[in-house]
Amino acid sequence: MTDHRYHINVFWAADDACWIADVPDLRPCSAHGDSPEQAVANLRNAIEGWREASEATGQPIPEARYSPAIYARH
Repeated sequence: MTDHRYHINVFWAADDACWIADVPDLRPCSAHGDSPEQAVANLRNAIEGWREASEATGQPIPEARYSPAIYARH
């Protein structure tokens, strides 16, 4: 897997009864799992697939820019 520096959100989705992990900079790139760790592991595979598909179609791959509001610079 290629190293990346994208922010990953992990949250419980009650409607789906599973953990969701997503990358705000790579819309729509997300994965789910029975635990937060499994969701992140699945997301790492999804990130690779997202990047490979973008490269294959000549689409740009965004730089990691997202930062949660709690860490926003003033």
